[in-house]
Amino acid sequence: MRITVTGATGHVGANLVRALVARGDEVRALIHRGDRSLAGLDVERVPGDVLDPASLDRAFAGAELVFHLAALISIQGDRGGLVPAINVGGAKNAAEAALRAGVRRFVHTSSVHAFDLTRGGVVDETSARSEAPHLAAYDRSKAAGERGVREVVARGLDAVVVHPTGVIGPFDFEPSRMGRTLLGLRDRTLPSLVAGGFDFVDVRDVVFALLAAAERGRTGESYLAPGKWIAVADLGRAAAAVTAVPPPKLVVPIGLARVGVPFAAIWGWLAKQEPLYTGESLSTLAHTARISGAKAERELGYRARPLEETLRDAYAWFADPEAFAARVNATSGAAAARGVNATSAGPAA
Repeated sequence: MRITVTGATGHVGANLVRALVARGDEVRALIHRGDRSLAGLDVERVPGDVLDPASLDRAFAGAELVFHLAALISIQGDRGGLVPAINVGGAKNAAEAALRAGVRRFVHTSSVHAFDLTRGGVVDETSARSEAPHLAAYDRSKAAGERGVREVVARGLDAVVVHPTGVIGPFDFEPSRMGRTLLGLRDRTLPSLVAGGFDFVDVRDVVFALLAAAERGRTGESYLAPGKWIAVADLGRAAAAVTAVPPPKLVVPIGLARVGVPFAAIWGWLAKQEPLYTGESLSTLAHTARISGAKAERELGYRARPLEETLRDAYAWFADPEAFAARVNATSGAAAARGVNATSAGPAA
């Protein structure tokens, strides 16, 4: 199958592209900046930008299927308007380009943040979206991006939407914010942890959800892809079980952690990287909502693997990316020989 992937160089994208290549698809990646995460992969690379419709037309030409992953994650507001431009305008541009190109199916990768998590309780696909002005700019942008895609669905685009929770796992080249957290736990660079928690999902399970949504999802439907809610302190202990490095003993209440936000911002500016903790990220850790994956389980055959497996593989990849990739390739080759698709995620094995 000829498939185009936007956001192909990100954490989810790097895993998705590997799964597609392993199963024999012809993959075209829209490259905005840098392609280190795709090194060595037999992938067509097309320069482009989701804010440039002409480049999307070139990237989508002849594609049967498009996975739209490109987005700007932010825990620091709207980043001068870039967050809504990319997450709302870019999503609409990609959907419009897919409609023009006549693709068979468009899979839009949204986020659990498209839902208003501040309401608590159980969140499923019918729950309220993040539309209130007081919610984080990123959350509102993901809800608005989903709405934009649905407007194009109403005009004939065959599309489905997948909402992952907090993504962790291997092939995290950037690394992501959660990848930095895991490395900080391993390398003893985190002086303390913060109270609260979140739902974290293996990146390969997200890939499974995307592939299953492309094959079996119902047009216009949303599918949540959660993992497991875990307190940050418990995540530290779970990581320690893999690395044998004790987690920080100090767990700071969220209210007290907010006092340190300005200092974290200064540290991030000096280190030239986004701080791990901001007012927005602390608000995320404070929510009590539980995410339901029942719809994806029922309609897509989705299930999340144990967090312990995710942490083990994430640390194995960070320790030796080449050895981990070789092991994955060997497993994929053996599965292909048996006629089994084991490349995308554990649930498919």
